[in-house]
Amino acid sequence: MEKFDVTTLGEILIDFTPAGKSAGGRNLFEENPGGAPANVAAAAAKLGAKTAFIGKTGADQFGHDAREALEKCGVYTGAVREDTARHTTLAFVTLSPSGERSFSFARNGGADIQLSAQDLDRNVIEHSTFLHSGSLSLTDEPSRSATLEAIKTAKQAGVLISYDPNWREPLWDNRNKGIETMKSIFKYADVVKISDNELELMYGVNASDATRNILNEGVKLVCVTLGKDGVFYKTPSFQGIISIPEYGIQPVDTTGAGDSFTGALLYRLTRKTEPLSFTQNELEQDLDFANAAATLCVSRRGAIPALATLDEVTNLMETLK
Repeated sequence: MEKFDVTTLGEILIDFTPAGKSAGGRNLFEENPGGAPANVAAAAAKLGAKTAFIGKTGADQFGHDAREALEKCGVYTGAVREDTARHTTLAFVTLSPSGERSFSFARNGGADIQLSAQDLDRNVIEHSTFLHSGSLSLTDEPSRSATLEAIKTAKQAGVLISYDPNWREPLWDNRNKGIETMKSIFKYADVVKISDNELELMYGVNASDATRNILNEGVKLVCVTLGKDGVFYKTPSFQGIISIPEYGIQPVDTTGAGDSFTGALLYRLTRKTEPLSFTQNELEQDLDFANAAATLCVSRRGAIPALATLDEVTNLMETLK
């Protein structure tokens, strides 16, 4: 079987993002396929990585649209399953004037959390350089057990693990249990991308101390995204902050920004024979690239539809030279 650079696992859904007002003054929403792990697979694929996605949709038009969106980006969807008895999960996004998001979900009984261990395509997992997952597949069974089984399968095959803990409080029955469940994956991970908000939620201390706790679990690279301020990174050997240059791009919608960053970082890491063998300078170049990809993403509405191509990222970075 041909090898994948990045396989992602978890939720695939439809984000309904604000699209103005109707003639009667009612809110209009635009259908945008998304879901954090699906976004990461699409982001890396649009840049040129060979990627696959493992997840479950309903056998409905929304599920068809989500799968088609991945395929248009070049993502392998042969490991996506359909559930004829469940609806594709929906998320309604509200944007602040600055483009920051809040979410409400139509997920109760949604197809994404029906992914079971029996649904996993182990061949795809075992033939990947990275397996990436988030934390929303950990909120319910059977997707929680499927996620853990996928990670176990990957570790046994020598596949690297990338993890992005993504906090959506309405999806957890218990706040403290949710936080502990999210933390429980660190011990399996090689690369962790986490937002500053999630880091504070989990540890309540400054980024340097909190990331040290994560590294102590055996993680090789932790990246803390700081929104418009860039990214703080830490490895066992060095740490730093990579700021986002003044590209002159105004944010429109931050949906998918962190996922585009992660997809771009994994794309860059998988260009190397040894993805986690890098100098500080090499890593900072990779993070600068990932920041540029995220900058382009927030300049457009939606998640998957907003993801950048390699030429777009390269051209943006060259505007500063």
